[in-house]
Amino acid sequence: MDSRRHMSLPYQRHMSGLPSSSAKPSSISRSPYSTYQQRRPTPQESSSMAQKKAAAEAAAAKAKSKMKRSTLGEKILSQRVRDMVPESQAYMDLLSFEKRLDSTIMRKKLEIQEAMKRPLKQRRKLRIFISHQFLDADSESEETTRLIPHWELRIEGRLLNEAGERPDTKAKLKFTSFFKSVIIELDKDMYGPDNHLIEWQRTRSTVENDGFQIVRPGEDSVKSTILLSLFYQPSQYKLSSRLARLLGVHTATRPTILQAMWQYIKTNQLQDANEREYINCDKYFEQLFEVPRMKFTEIPRRLQPLLLPPDPIVIQHNINKDAPDRSRTACYDVEVDIDDPVKPQMLSFMMSSSNQQDIASLDTKIHETVEQINSIRIQREFFLGFSDNPQKFINDWMASQNRDLKVMTNKMGNPEAEKRAEYYDQHWTKEAVTRYFYTKVQQRRSELEQALGIKHT
Repeated sequence: MDSRRHMSLPYQRHMSGLPSSSAKPSSISRSPYSTYQQRRPTPQESSSMAQKKAAAEAAAAKAKSKMKRSTLGEKILSQRVRDMVPESQAYMDLLSFEKRLDSTIMRKKLEIQEAMKRPLKQRRKLRIFISHQFLDADSESEETTRLIPHWELRIEGRLLNEAGERPDTKAKLKFTSFFKSVIIELDKDMYGPDNHLIEWQRTRSTVENDGFQIVRPGEDSVKSTILLSLFYQPSQYKLSSRLARLLGVHTATRPTILQAMWQYIKTNQLQDANEREYINCDKYFEQLFEVPRMKFTEIPRRLQPLLLPPDPIVIQHNINKDAPDRSRTACYDVEVDIDDPVKPQMLSFMMSSSNQQDIASLDTKIHETVEQINSIRIQREFFLGFSDNPQKFINDWMASQNRDLKVMTNKMGNPEAEKRAEYYDQHWTKEAVTRYFYTKVQQRRSELEQALGIKHT
């Protein structure tokens, strides 16, 4: 903001006896050559001028908006204000602290973004309870299996707390959410080849449950095998025995397996020195992939046959009729991976925008206050300059107003020199007069032809 514009306000208010810069300037004679330039533009020139004017206005608006955005962040007090008010150093210290705090928050957000790109998992224990009981026939039951002696098998589970000592009451995950499939295999001789398997598979529309209950007719002891396949997110694979021994990885995600392979390639220097996109297989890789060399892009395709589904958890449970009540319930602890509880908090922190409006409002108030302080400083310097040396101050101010008036009225040249006769005795005057009259004749001729409807060829 121009300081002279602020200076004119108090001066005009207190020095009303002096001529104001807003008074109408006296008429200034111009050279014939400058008058010649003010000819009437053609329609094409008018259109071009209008387009240029619109473009200039759009550029000015854009620059003004950009300047406004940039000045909103300007909250620093000038050195002159800090010299006049020593207490303002506390405000500058707060600005420095705010800058460090913003930098720390931005760095933490970037770290959280990088961390959220990787699966955040926590290893916990799932305690599985397997119980059974034998029941007599229930004549009032509507189910066919309950009209004769039968047994019930229950498979339930609870997620333990981080210490692994007792069930976690805050956990919202149900038992089936940890498994991809559950298969219960009964004695084939007792229940036949078509009825000895009970299978549950996860689908897209699966509704999570707290456990399974199996009811089958029978009053004799039964041996059962329970196969529990864990549900991994992201998917994990079991490596073939030879590849697992070579890489030292048994079950892992695909990116982890590829990373282990790349580490093996670097350690054993298998990358081709000349053709960097190729791998020269050693005897172990050649036995696994059956090629002497291969491209890096071929690794996922050749690795696929060596990746197997993870081994299920196998539990042998004897549904024994003669066992005491305490022996009819078995407990097993299984390690499972769950989403880290801190992940929702990190996501909430990244998506939180509740305080952004308040911060923007406070920044705007600070900016307006700093502008007001700068304006008061300019007025103070104005009055101090006038009180120190009034004559010099007025002369300098009048010269400044004169320069501003020339800029605002778009008057170019030297008006004082154009008032003198010798200014028009220069060599350019004859040519300028000739061009001026020629332009006037052509302009008048065009107007007459347009009025008479004559088309000049």
